[in-house]
Amino acid sequence: MQLTLSAPKIWFYRNAIDFRKSIDGLVCLIHSQMNINPAEGIFIFLNHGKDKLKILAWHGNGFVLLYKRLEKGKFTAVSDQNAQSVTLDEKELSWLLAGLDWHKMRQWNTLTYDDYY
Repeated sequence: MQLTLSAPKIWFYRNAIDFRKSIDGLVCLIHSQMNINPAEGIFIFLNHGKDKLKILAWHGNGFVLLYKRLEKGKFTAVSDQNAQSVTLDEKELSWLLAGLDWHKMRQWNTLTYDDYY
């Protein structure tokens, strides 16, 4: 099954959050901690155990909240300790949702060749 999410910006919040927060609590966190309008993109949050994530997005006339729990393994967190959040693209979000190490995959580059022997 494929889930496709797209937005002009996708933010991954660095710090683990209290997963009792629902839409209103996450909107307040985005506004107060990140100083971003919550309707401007997709926001990703991890729990302390890194086996659950919540995704918050604005959808026309209301917020959508997605929740994913990995049955085995852990999600890869933001590695930049100096950043409050990092931006991802749609491909990196897809890797994250699949439970893959999106940070390592982000560094992988496609090779192109002009001449073949």
